[in-house]
Amino acid sequence: MLASGLMILEANTHYPVGASFDTIVRDSLGKGWNIVNGLGVAFVLYLLTYAYIFVGGRLTTVALGFNPDSTLWIGQLAFFIIFAGCVWYSARLVDRLSSILIGGMVITFIWATGGLLNTAQLPILLNSAAPENTSYWIYLGTALPVCLASFGFHGNVSSLYKYFNGDAPKVARALWIGTLIALVIYALWQLAIQGNLPRNAFAPVIKADGDVAVLIGELSKFVTTGSMAKILAFFSYMAIATSFLGVTLGLFDYLSDLFGFDNSRIGRTKTAAITFLPPLVACLLYPLGFVGVIGYVGLAATIWVAIVPALLLRAVRKKFGAGKGFQVFGGTWLVIWVLLFGLANIVAQLLSRAEILPVFKG
Repeated sequence: MLASGLMILEANTHYPVGASFDTIVRDSLGKGWNIVNGLGVAFVLYLLTYAYIFVGGRLTTVALGFNPDSTLWIGQLAFFIIFAGCVWYSARLVDRLSSILIGGMVITFIWATGGLLNTAQLPILLNSAAPENTSYWIYLGTALPVCLASFGFHGNVSSLYKYFNGDAPKVARALWIGTLIALVIYALWQLAIQGNLPRNAFAPVIKADGDVAVLIGELSKFVTTGSMAKILAFFSYMAIATSFLGVTLGLFDYLSDLFGFDNSRIGRTKTAAITFLPPLVACLLYPLGFVGVIGYVGLAATIWVAIVPALLLRAVRKKFGAGKGFQVFGGTWLVIWVLLFGLANIVAQLLSRAEILPVFKG
């Protein structure tokens, strides 16, 4: 995922600062791929914006002391006005607010899981008590799309290139550091949870679709969880807010490039209208309308976070030549590797939806 993000960055360097996926893909891969890519970008980012308004709005409603079952719209509008307003105002404000929120996430994450990391046990983590010949490799296909979604920052590469005024090495450094931070946090979370909760105790958590309250309830049977639930509630809110800011900034810049709107207040207002109003209206009228199609997000995202970046790198190097300005590591082997990763994800997701791949039940 890091390699495919750097591929987009290298392609970006051959075009004017401010050019987004629409300009780059249309010029490098042609109209057909641009339509496919554009539909994939729009589907994923609009649907995620829709979902984040719902989840963030619900958390905001509860935080304000209202009943989310009857006054959900209050929290949705409050969440929307604050964070969508930041994206409309400027990328710099998004940067500053995201930095504060991410700092808060790190603090609350350490606060919530610090005790669990101390009590984690290697035999539990490795499930040493499992029957002989127990294997978890059979679940690799089911896990692969989750890994892709967990490192999905690609909609923001062009925005970062624009924000850093075409300084590609600085963008590349941000991608490396950001990906590494996410990887460390994910690894620590796995150690904290799976190092304390035996594998055979995961059934209730899986049945509840990973509900944090159920997870903490199961954990409390084996270790002391204390105020973990309240701390993770703060963590969740900041995670939703930063995700909303990141996703919508990428969509905002993509649509600005697609429709040719400038960076003036009027231009940004036009872009904000087509970025935010459709998912807001959909969320207010059909709060859970996204649930039925959210499962296809990974499938659509694979096209523009793996397949298209690999094809882009091959096309821009053929068109502009390699070794000019910023260049991602690797040559043809990297293109093939990322393409195979994307194809493997598509196959895994199709087989998962057909319920052919084995799924861990606890």
